[in-house]
Amino acid sequence: MPGANGHANSHAAVSENTPDVFTTDRDRIRHGKRPRRGDGASRFTKDEIKHQTEELELPFDAHVIAWRVTHTSHDKTRGQVIPYADQRAYIDRLNALFTPAGWTRKYEIHTSANFQRSKDEKLVAKVLVACELTIFGLGSHAATGEEWADDDNAGTSAEAQAFKRACSCFGLGRYLYYFDGVWVDLDQRKRPRNIPLLPKWATPAGWVEGCRPNTATANEAEISASGPQRGPVVREIEAMAEPLGRGLYRGLLRDLARVWDPHEIHDLSLQEKVLEHMRCAERGLQRMQAALDKAGSQTLAPVLESLGIRGLERVDRLETLKRIVLELERIAAGGFVKI
Repeated sequence: MPGANGHANSHAAVSENTPDVFTTDRDRIRHGKRPRRGDGASRFTKDEIKHQTEELELPFDAHVIAWRVTHTSHDKTRGQVIPYADQRAYIDRLNALFTPAGWTRKYEIHTSANFQRSKDEKLVAKVLVACELTIFGLGSHAATGEEWADDDNAGTSAEAQAFKRACSCFGLGRYLYYFDGVWVDLDQRKRPRNIPLLPKWATPAGWVEGCRPNTATANEAEISASGPQRGPVVREIEAMAEPLGRGLYRGLLRDLARVWDPHEIHDLSLQEKVLEHMRCAERGLQRMQAALDKAGSQTLAPVLESLGIRGLERVDRLETLKRIVLELERIAAGGFVKI
């Protein structure tokens, strides 16, 4: 049967014989066509890949940046904060550059065997999430996220972490790994009283001007951005120095890892072990402060003296701290002061 304009099967003839005028996946998506499958990187020219990578690496606008408190001082009046962006900011950037049809992600969710977060806590499993992010025309990257299973939002948190890490492999959000924690004053609800100013290199305008973080920080960021390696955990260990004090901090490094500097710990499992013991020590100090608030600060000196300790700064072992805390809690519960 003749087709339109007197040509038989005119639509099929055009699709088979006419060269594809949409030379890139972006062109195809914008004209309502599905992106090609196969080796994504070959679908863009080198100049297009370079331009898209630059767009992905651009810092987020300041209004989408929030600050999270990661550690607090003994009295809860100061805390260490780091900047972060909600995963919606990552999605918005991908949609703006490639449209919703130009990228996809796939998750795999698992749980680990139960194990202890610290010596004194019960066995808890972890939720483990792997995210594979594909940008049609650029390729695919995968990353993992994890969270303790007893957290009500464990799955959501682990998914977001895995997705952001996969994005960082393309350069999106990678600059946020360059930050070290900043200590600020906290209000009664443990929120920052004042938000730190972003450095110029962490703003879109400054980045376009060529501002970048210093080389040492950037090198460390490259390590942490590629997955669950030494950078992020080491920074968390370093952040425990102020809350724990010199004695406990150095004592735990010495006893658990035989080092003075956490950067010398190259085994990830040992890093995590050190960090968990430091978190346990931080909770112990919080319990000690709560007992002192109830029993009175004058009870501390006799307890230390009974243990042969000349001052709290001399406490360098978790077991010693535990003995102090239990004795102070006994005194507080009994309602009398031990002299």
